[in-house]
Amino acid sequence: MIKLSLPLLILALFTSCSELRQIADRLESRPLTNQEAIDGLREALIIGSDSAASRLSALDGYYRDELVRIALPPEAQIITDNLALLPGGARLVEDVILRINRAAEDAARGAAPIFAGAVTGMTIQDGFAILRGENDAATQYLKSRTHDQLFDLYQPRIKNSLDRPLVGNISTAESWDNLTGQWNRLARSAAGRIADLQPVETDLASFLTEQALDGLFLKLAQEELRIRTDPAARVTELLRRVFGHDR
Repeated sequence: MIKLSLPLLILALFTSCSELRQIADRLESRPLTNQEAIDGLREALIIGSDSAASRLSALDGYYRDELVRIALPPEAQIITDNLALLPGGARLVEDVILRINRAAEDAARGAAPIFAGAVTGMTIQDGFAILRGENDAATQYLKSRTHDQLFDLYQPRIKNSLDRPLVGNISTAESWDNLTGQWNRLARSAAGRIADLQPVETDLASFLTEQALDGLFLKLAQEELRIRTDPAARVTELLRRVFGHDR
């Protein structure tokens, strides 16, 4: 009796597996619902933004990464050149850069909740535009909705780093103001206008804050690209379905 039923049992088992596989294939190939697309994109945005913020908020997340390391503007070259001539001056210059990057790393810890807040406002139209858009469409969506909040998060920390005293109790911000003030007086003089000298209007704290945000969105774009193009980066079933689907 057992010998007779065993082949039937095996046949039934394989038949059931085949049917289950067919059902699974049909489920995977069915069109995405609007809700699935939105939920998948929200999940991708939260995962990607968490990862980007986590990378940059780590020690040396900005400072040791040449792609996002924050540097002083070109107009500051005369300050850094003169500081470097002093004993220990080169170290002071590097300390300024280190402080600025450390401030950005500290600010990055607060970026994820701001991104999460923007994700909740995503509409169905937003979702399908992102899904069918360029490889950085989600990043651009978040940038358009979070830039100002992130700027307000980063700038006070970076400004604080610029206000700390260096040589002779003169801070980086004061040195910058002195430098640009002298240059602008020359540029706006009769001789400066004849020589076509251009005033420097760069606000140092704002310039450096924008650099920091550029780095943040660069890392976010890299995370988005990974999810779009690398199946291994789709760490949940919903991500695999949404980003593996024929769009």
